[in-house]
Amino acid sequence: MSKIFFDTDCELWYTMLPELGCELFRMPYTIDGKEYFYDMGEATDFEAFYAAVRGGSMPITSALNAQIYTEILEPFFKAGEDMLYISFSGKMSGTFNHLEMALKDLRAKYPKARFRRFDTKNICWGAGIQVYYAVKYFNEGHTLDEVLSYLEENINHFTQFFAVDDLFHLKRGGRISAAAAAFGTLFSLKPILHTNDNGELEVVTKVTGANKAISTLVEKVKTLGAELDKYPIVVLDADNKAAADKMESKLREAFPDAEIWRYPIGPVIGSHCGPGTIGVCFRSTAR
Repeated sequence: MSKIFFDTDCELWYTMLPELGCELFRMPYTIDGKEYFYDMGEATDFEAFYAAVRGGSMPITSALNAQIYTEILEPFFKAGEDMLYISFSGKMSGTFNHLEMALKDLRAKYPKARFRRFDTKNICWGAGIQVYYAVKYFNEGHTLDEVLSYLEENINHFTQFFAVDDLFHLKRGGRISAAAAAFGTLFSLKPILHTNDNGELEVVTKVTGANKAISTLVEKVKTLGAELDKYPIVVLDADNKAAADKMESKLREAFPDAEIWRYPIGPVIGSHCGPGTIGVCFRSTAR
């Protein structure tokens, strides 16, 4: 038997789970002293979360410990299954060190089982869109080895860009340097970021004002977009519906035949990018 795993940092929506039929690692976040495991939007109060952050609450994220990984994986190891975990970028969390601790013991205990992890070198829908199409490919009858080949061939043909209101949350979480954050704040600039080929967050430019940020994101789709008649353009926002609406309108004008999906940015990712963030994910010629 073969089984695919993914995690909630890919931001796929909970209604997709029955279609995909995969196993899930739920990533944790804590706000106001209470820990949650992201449910992919099923019962998440996004407005309350972002209102709390705007009001001064400081959410934090944490790694799953080795025991949790063991509890989730051991039944599949015991059954001798062939497993593939399609994960978010290993550059963005220490959680995979804990996973490796669990795997060391599980592999020793159940040597007939097989477990592999594919690093999408992305996060949010930049990882999610890879998961979505890889699982669809698997469900068409392809083997896990073929799925791995598919992922390797396509990893640099899905990309995402996003604009944050400020760099405070990314700096606080260690995702960017203090110097980069200070520069952006000093000049009241809206940074445009993406995840580079190494799976690290990178500031690609800085613009002035929300309208310029929206135009810049749309221009990225125009410049790098590929096969947009076959793959969706995913518009994302962290409690910034008005800006996302404007971006969607511009994208529909530029790409009238494209399918556009709209999703909120969840609390785990939102803990690092902060409220007000908007983003776009799409099939691309290069990352």
